[in-house]
This record gives sequence, structure tokens and C-alpha cells, in this order.
Amino acid sequence: MKSERKDAFHQRAKREGYRSRAAYKLDELQRDHRLLRPGDRVVDLGCWPGGWLQIAAEAVGPSGRVVGVDLAAIDPPIPLASVIAFQADLAEPTVAARILDALGGPADAVLSDAAPKLTGLRATDRAHEEALLETIEALLPALLRPGGTLVVKLLESPEAQAIAKRLQRRFASTRITKSQATRKGSSEKYLIAKNFLSPREPC
Repeated sequence: MKSERKDAFHQRAKREGYRSRAAYKLDELQRDHRLLRPGDRVVDLGCWPGGWLQIAAEAVGPSGRVVGVDLAAIDPPIPLASVIAFQADLAEPTVAARILDALGGPADAVLSDAAPKLTGLRATDRAHEEALLETIEALLPALLRPGGTLVVKLLESPEAQAIAKRLQRRFASTRITKSQATRKGSSEKYLIAKNFLSPREPC
């Protein structure tokens, strides 16, 4: 039996024109933590099906820019001039340069609601999540401006917690929180990290 909570967010997304119920996760985080501002440049790593792109575009307005990357195409494209989405593997050597070119400069915020496809095999799933988070971690110095913001999904595993601790050392202010829009029973949390420290600053 589907949960009423899931149905409520799913139906609301359909009614309000969002690509997924996940849009309400970013909407909640934005309202609670003021992550994005008008005119910001934003990257969404693992952006399919596009709900976070829509919320980010609303937050930054027409003067901002939102660039999304995913293995899957955003189809149909989001019909906003401020939104660009392209298909790529985040581990590709050229992906950072492509993102920066589309953004027009370093990002004010890097977002990721991405998660690996679960196989049901705990060791395999943990290894896939670890690889994804390590890829995001490696992209940050190239993509995020000093002083910028990171929002990334974390699943419950020792590997994810270890990477989260490393990421926290790269920011002046961090917290881990949950979203009310998260499916019931899910272990997912979000690391919100503000004021990215440049590589020359002490961790």
C-alpha cells in the first residue's frame, strides 16, 4: 500500500507542474536555510527528472543561471532561458569545464539530490554511493566559488558519513538535516554546508 504521504507530495507535484515530488525537498530547504539568492549561479549534479532545477530557477530568477547534469536526459527540456541541462557522467574528465562554460563562471551553489540505483546488495550499494559522493567531492574545487554553498544528499552508511566529515572541513558552517518531503522510512539526509573555504585557507 502506497503511503498517503507519498501520494500527497506526488499529487501536489503533478498539480503544481513540478517534475517530481523531490522538488518539495529543495523548496523546504530553501525556505528554512536561504540557500539560493536572485542572480546566483547554481549547479545541480544528478538533476533528473528536473524538480530541483525548477525550484532553483525560481529562487535565482531570470538574472541567475542553473545548470544541471545527469546521465539521463531532461525530457522535455525545462522551458526557461535560465536553465541548461545536459547529459554526462559526472566522472568524465571534461564535465567540470562544460559546467563552468554553461554557467559563465564558478557556482554560488552546488546541489545534489543524486543517489545510485539500489541493487539490494548492501556492500554494492554502499560502494556506489561512496563513488558518487567522492566524485562530487572532487568536483567542488573546480565548480564552487570560495564562500559558496553545498547541498548534498547522504544515505545511511559509514562510507557516506566519512565523506561528509571530509566535506564539512571544507566549509565554515555545516549542518545535517532531513526534509519533511522525504519518503517515509527513508534514511536520506542532507548536508548543508555554507562558506566554502578556498584551498589555501586552513581546514
